[in-house]
Amino acid sequence: METVTIEPELIVAGAGAGDPELITLKAYKHLQEVPVVLYDNLVNKSLLNYTSPHCETIYVGKLPYGDYTPQEQIHELIKEKAFSKGRVLRLKGGDPFIFGRGFEEILFARQHGIKTTYIPGITSMQASGLYDIPLTFRNISESIWVVTGTKKDGSLSADLQLAIQSKATVVIYMGMKKLPEIASIYIDKGYADMPAAIIHYASLPYHKLVKGKIKDLPQLAAAQQITHPALIIIGPVTDTEFLSATQ
Repeated sequence: METVTIEPELIVAGAGAGDPELITLKAYKHLQEVPVVLYDNLVNKSLLNYTSPHCETIYVGKLPYGDYTPQEQIHELIKEKAFSKGRVLRLKGGDPFIFGRGFEEILFARQHGIKTTYIPGITSMQASGLYDIPLTFRNISESIWVVTGTKKDGSLSADLQLAIQSKATVVIYMGMKKLPEIASIYIDKGYADMPAAIIHYASLPYHKLVKGKIKDLPQLAAAQQITHPALIIIGPVTDTEFLSATQ
């Protein structure tokens, strides 16, 4: 009887911003072929319909400020499944290398002799264009400052203080719990009237969008009952009327 040689491989792939059609063709092809998929909370579950009938799909999601699968457990699953079944597709929402801990998992796999492959994904900030929010705009914003709203210790990134001093569009991931603090920082720096927006579940049919001045953003979010997951975008690019007037 011929012995089947298992070649362990971890494929870390982005599932896109939420709309299942925003997954890349490369990730879609791997999704159809792999024997194991480990998927996150923000992955659109309809993507699992593309897997083969024999594929094992395992949820390893992390709800913000709620139930979560410990990273150590995810690492052990990667190792176990890679050596027992071969290719493991680690499917993450957005892009795995933008606040997704994707590279941590790749480093873990390499340390255990597992081949690794990375497939980029469309991150949620790129879906802002669906709502007439270009991240850059000539003569208005020629750069982007992407900040995490919640560091490992739970605090707001100090980079925000630096970002405010620039003319960049500021994009804050995982910042809804810190929204009053973020607004207060802008107010204290003299930018209370800076245009800003929040996009909740970007690219999905049930998304919510609010636009206004940064000083009013906490109240606007509360009125619309917007919580996480959501993206905070700060800068003139969120004001469509202003951008139209510059042309």
